[in-house]
Amino acid sequence: MPRNLILIRNCSGISTRIECEIRPLAGDRGLWTLLCAAGMAGAQPSAIKAQGPFHGPCVAEGLLASVAASLAVQGYVVSEEPPIWCLHLQAELRRLNAERCQHLGDFQFRPDP
Repeated sequence: MPRNLILIRNCSGISTRIECEIRPLAGDRGLWTLLCAAGMAGAQPSAIKAQGPFHGPCVAEGLLASVAASLAVQGYVVSEEPPIWCLHLQAELRRLNAERCQHLGDFQFRPDP
């Protein structure tokens, strides 16, 4: 299973596009996430979603395969077009990594007196 996938559906002259990508999260803990951007082809994405974290790339790849199968039932087909929203997905990954780093040290240590 590839680690990125582009799916397109043409319906009534309107082309919709979904780009999915699995990427490792920062921190060297073996955690991965699935990122998806969706919208009209030739425009900016109207939605960006992330699922995870998952322990290892195989788990994330399995989810990507099930998402692709579900979308195929809805009429989406795999496209060989180059990705156009990779910067949007990279920005979402940066946001997720920053959020995770912020919460790692987000506690107060109060020893018992």
